[in-house]
Amino acid sequence: MRLFKTFLIPFIFPVHLWSEIPEMILGEETIENGINLVFEVAIKDDVSPSNFFGNEDNSDIHLEVLANWNDSAPEGSQKGGFVPYLNVSAELKNQKTQITKSIDLLPHLNLSDNFHYALNTKLPGMRTDIYTIKFFIKPPDSSSLGYHYDWNQEVGSLISKVEVFEYSNLDLETISNASRR
Repeated sequence: MRLFKTFLIPFIFPVHLWSEIPEMILGEETIENGINLVFEVAIKDDVSPSNFFGNEDNSDIHLEVLANWNDSAPEGSQKGGFVPYLNVSAELKNQKTQITKSIDLLPHLNLSDNFHYALNTKLPGMRTDIYTIKFFIKPPDSSSLGYHYDWNQEVGSLISKVEVFEYSNLDLETISNASRR
């Protein structure tokens, strides 16, 4: 029995640690054409290449948007599948100093969320300050995505307008002080 415990505990312990990593779900929204959005603040992480996705050591948080098809998605779209054509950006505002920072969230993947839009970033102020985060969901640039005839006829635009979602009075101290490893 002792040998069994010695063998099993190392495999259980990492799973337990992973489940306690803090993550802040800011909100869940649905936009046109059957797209679900989940807005999250997570612990900064090692994302390669770091020159595009933000160096973990020079970041406070990992800002994320999950964009997935739902039951109302156009024909041929896989429910739960990643929506790859959005332009996603965010503005972080320090509520104390009013200093803002704008970033573009880029598509990448991991084992827990699979494909998502995200970026490691530094907060525009102290980790103990309170923040507002405003997310902008925009259609793709006209030259960056082709449309087949059937999509144009049945669906039309991917999204017809810029969608803006704002979350205020955010205390990010716990997440910004946390580490994955």
